[in-house]
Amino acid sequence: MRASQFHLNTLKEAPADAEVVSQKLMLRAGMIRKVAAGIYDYMPLALRSIRKIEAIVRDELNRAGALEISMPLMQPAELWQETGRWDKMGEEMLRLKDRHGRDFALQPTSEEVVTDIARQELKSYRQLPRNFYQIQTKFRDERRPRFGVMRGREFIMKDGYSFDRDRDAAGKSYDAMFAAYRRIFERIGLQYRAVAADTGAIGGDRSHEFQVIADTGEDAIAYCPHSDYAANIELAEALPLLATRAAPAAPLARIATPGYETCADVTAFLGLPLTRIVKSLVLAADETDEHGKIVNTTIWLLLVRGDHELNALKAGKIDGLKAGFRFASEAEIVENFGCKPGYLGPIAPQKPVHVAADRTVVNMADFVCGANDEGYHYTGANWGRDLPEPEIVADIRNVVAGDASPDGKGELAIDRGIEVGHVFYLGDKYSRAMNATFLDVDGKPRFFEMGCYGIGITRILGAAIEQNNDARGIVWPTAIAPFEAVVCAVGWGKSATVRDEATRLYEALRAAGVDTLLDDRDERPGVMFADWELIGVPHRITVGERGLKEGIVEYQSRRDGEQLKLAPDALVGQVLARLKAGD
Repeated sequence: MRASQFHLNTLKEAPADAEVVSQKLMLRAGMIRKVAAGIYDYMPLALRSIRKIEAIVRDELNRAGALEISMPLMQPAELWQETGRWDKMGEEMLRLKDRHGRDFALQPTSEEVVTDIARQELKSYRQLPRNFYQIQTKFRDERRPRFGVMRGREFIMKDGYSFDRDRDAAGKSYDAMFAAYRRIFERIGLQYRAVAADTGAIGGDRSHEFQVIADTGEDAIAYCPHSDYAANIELAEALPLLATRAAPAAPLARIATPGYETCADVTAFLGLPLTRIVKSLVLAADETDEHGKIVNTTIWLLLVRGDHELNALKAGKIDGLKAGFRFASEAEIVENFGCKPGYLGPIAPQKPVHVAADRTVVNMADFVCGANDEGYHYTGANWGRDLPEPEIVADIRNVVAGDASPDGKGELAIDRGIEVGHVFYLGDKYSRAMNATFLDVDGKPRFFEMGCYGIGITRILGAAIEQNNDARGIVWPTAIAPFEAVVCAVGWGKSATVRDEATRLYEALRAAGVDTLLDDRDERPGVMFADWELIGVPHRITVGERGLKEGIVEYQSRRDGEQLKLAPDALVGQVLARLKAGD
């Protein structure tokens, strides 16, 4: 391919509404064009990278025994109604009617459709296991689409689904997909972590996210640098920081703290570290009748150490809060504790409330807490002596850097990550809801055990750029770069010698299997170089008349900036060696 025949449209500046590095660089490089909020054209450069990602995904999934199919973008409401998700999915699922007034959804995911395939096509245990996947456009009507292709409304996704006889077989399918995903992201060339994760709205009870490490990531990941332990911060286990509870050493004292409402302000006023105070959070669990009317509200007081944050996901696993909760209103707080927020604590609330304490809090002694009286806090508070032991002790906080790793192999570190893949073990959640069964070896019908496996194809583009960029532009991992190499012919229109040698090297690189573009534009060298540094082609070869007179061409690596002057005949070998080395 020659640049004069290709579509290049680079910009010096990104549009003012571009938010993150990947969005800015993709727009500047001419890879995408915004059509509407969260909806983009993918131009030739971007599409080349997308196709390379898809090829890697297909290769590894086919190798793992998965079978590619294609399911419709438009999905009938009846299938979604069988699982109850027609109403539960919320406004992210775009609903529409055809000319006959029948309800459809623009597919956000395809569990229902693929389960319908299984119940009609897979009749016997002899046909199992089966693993179907597709690479297909999805649409999710995000309330606030942002970050370019990383949180758009229309995107390309690989979604796959496994069907097995029993839980053990489903676990093997899960493990096979987990291993395939590792190979996929390693081949793409991304720094990533596979982290234990919550199953979310899709459901199931085993789940891992594949997170690309990047400072701009939306998700926080806790991991141990000395082991394989990694988990989404919402799921990472927080071990108690105090092994035992010390004996009381101070009397309970009611101290005036006028105007000091936050933990940081109170401890600063008292001259104590933040680790000495207990933070009180009040939650409300509502019970409703069949019409959705609230018939009863239970108040919960959750306690974490002052330097820690409540983990809402963990809190939601407490009996009494599993059905859902909200933060209590100020009126509910005043009614149950006798004062406004800022001075709340577990000692003698005005009305009985349920108390759940974090594992670290239950081992604290001589701690500070609110006195349930505006302008006052207690110091020297102790469990057993000054207040009852908590009703529930549980891990309800977020981990922080430096916490002990749950696997006992070091301390946790925290990184930011961008989720690009997710694997779930679903069990029979969907097969049971849709009565999808097969005849087992004993002749009896059984529900399929299912797994679900997704990769954000277009999100990988954004994530790769967020992880790989510099002041000049994109620094692509070679495996998904639009082109692996570019031959820049300086003075193409003026020198037949340059044209001939640049063309010869271009054809030699292509013959050696290197995905190469020949820049035959009559542009100044600075313009050429700036374009390819912005676009991020990994290997640049410059052919100029002056260099050819000296018997050399110039080679430069985009990633490490190494510049070499080489004999033309040594050029192909140099590029192949760099590619083999993973550069």
